[in-house]
Amino acid sequence: MKRNVLIIGAGGVAHVVAHKCAQHNGILGDIHVASRTLSKAQEIVRSVHDLGSLSGPGVIQAHTVDALDVQATAALIRATGCEIVVQAGTSFLNMSVLAACIETGAAYIDTAIHEDPMKTCEAPPWYANYEWKQADACAAAGVTAVLGAGFDPGVVNAYARLAVDEYFDDVSSIDIIDTNAGSHGKYFATNFDPEINFREFTGTVWSWQQGQWQQNRMFEKRHVWDLPVVGSQTTYLTGHDELHSLSTYLDVPNIRFWMGFSDHYINVFTVLNSLGLLSEQPVRTAEGLEVIPLKVVKAVLPDPASLAKTYTGKTCIGDLVRGTKDGQEREIFIYNICDHEQAYQEVGSQAISYTAGVPATAAAILIANGTWDNKKMNNIEQLAPRPWLQLLETMGLPTRIRDAQGDRSLFASSEAHQKVA
Repeated sequence: MKRNVLIIGAGGVAHVVAHKCAQHNGILGDIHVASRTLSKAQEIVRSVHDLGSLSGPGVIQAHTVDALDVQATAALIRATGCEIVVQAGTSFLNMSVLAACIETGAAYIDTAIHEDPMKTCEAPPWYANYEWKQADACAAAGVTAVLGAGFDPGVVNAYARLAVDEYFDDVSSIDIIDTNAGSHGKYFATNFDPEINFREFTGTVWSWQQGQWQQNRMFEKRHVWDLPVVGSQTTYLTGHDELHSLSTYLDVPNIRFWMGFSDHYINVFTVLNSLGLLSEQPVRTAEGLEVIPLKVVKAVLPDPASLAKTYTGKTCIGDLVRGTKDGQEREIFIYNICDHEQAYQEVGSQAISYTAGVPATAAAILIANGTWDNKKMNNIEQLAPRPWLQLLETMGLPTRIRDAQGDRSLFASSEAHQKVA
């Protein structure tokens, strides 16, 4: 059993993780929120108290730390007695926080792949460039590290594993579809860290097709899907974290990621990109100041966390899986619907942050109770999916399946299958 959680970061995802950990502090123990800016961590703590998220008496405390400083982070882990660390800050921090966990023996969870701030869209597989290089060190130190435990990456990886193991004899393709049919009411904003958001779309789009990596340009490939609840949604082929582990751990020849974009988003993005304002490389102004254009754009855009109060509508994220079962062709869509307004009412967040933060908390619970505490590095598809999905069912992110037999809860489907068997 592991107890006490240190949450790194104070953005939208960290906000959700703090609230959901507080709701389960009976098993998770003390909660500590650490950010480079102490006031942001303190605001999360106040929010937890204001919304009454603590399930019972317990500690929730704010701290300041530069998480790029491995020794400072390790010292905070030791000082707080935290045995589980959730890296919910910018993904530039992953490797330093992971190093601090290896040094202290604390379990490590993150929600996105590591990125080098000076590089974009590196050659695949991305995990092999950074995290997987520390797999042996995790095993030697007996450290459980769960990579990409958000929704995508994360839950969609579990959906893929579940489909391969339980619903098909052979899988020919997995199309991961991420759409947001909500509205934040702003002229333009990103739903999570603008710096990370834009970096995904300014370089080569990598997809796994016919058992090899294929390159495309952003917005080159377009597809319209008819989805549950949110209806017809336009998406574009996009490179994304989960493709890089799923292509390694699942024997599936075609794995693609599709993200929904409005025409307005594409127009604004295209102008910014064409002007060089999305570059991560420094430039010098006429006044002699050195600035990074992407950071300037980030500074003038709305803080994603500020969007929550007025956000309406729903997200739909899931896996469309095709293959064969008992010699017959089969197609299923395993998915979740999340409501922006309901997320705000519960934890003061919009659905994008909610869908990333709730799964990370559920992963912490599975490490705390020993289910996932296997003392080595894991991507989500290497772990048993059902305990996680069952927890998410009770924590606000239920799973549904749509196929030729209709649309139903994953767990209602499982119960029916067991009765037939």
